[in-house]
Amino acid sequence: MDVRTCKRCKRLFNYITGPAICPSCREEIEQEFQVVKKYIDENRNCDINDVAEACDVDPQQIRQWIREDRLQFSEDSMVGLNCESCGAMIRSGRYCDACRTKLTNGLNRAFGIDPTKKKDDGYNPSGKSSAKMRFLEQ
Repeated sequence: MDVRTCKRCKRLFNYITGPAICPSCREEIEQEFQVVKKYIDENRNCDINDVAEACDVDPQQIRQWIREDRLQFSEDSMVGLNCESCGAMIRSGRYCDACRTKLTNGLNRAFGIDPTKKKDDGYNPSGKSSAKMRFLEQ
C-alpha cells in the first residue's frame, strides 16, 4: 500500500496512479472543470484570465486542461499556447501538427515501424474475414 500526501489539501490518501491528488480533490477539480467548460461554451471569445476570474479557478489549472487537450481555444480566438517544440501558436495540446508528425515519425523509426507501409484496415476484397474488431463512428 502506497500512502502519500495530497498536493492540494495535504491529507494522506492511498495512492494508486496519476498525480498525487486525493480522490476528493480529484472530484473537486472535475467539478471545477465542468464549470469552466460550461462558462467557455456560453462565452466563446473569453481568455484564460476572464475564465479564471469568473469561475474562481487558478489560471494555471486552466492552462493544464488546455495542454491535456481537455479544453481548447475557439478558431477565432486571438489567445493560444505556444508549441513546446517550435513555439508556433496552437489552440490546445503541447505540440503543433508539424512537430507532432515529426515526433510520431521519429518514434515509429525508433521502433522499426515503417510509416510508408499501408496499414491493414481489415478490408479484404476476397470476402475472407480478417477477424479484427472494428468500431463504427456515430
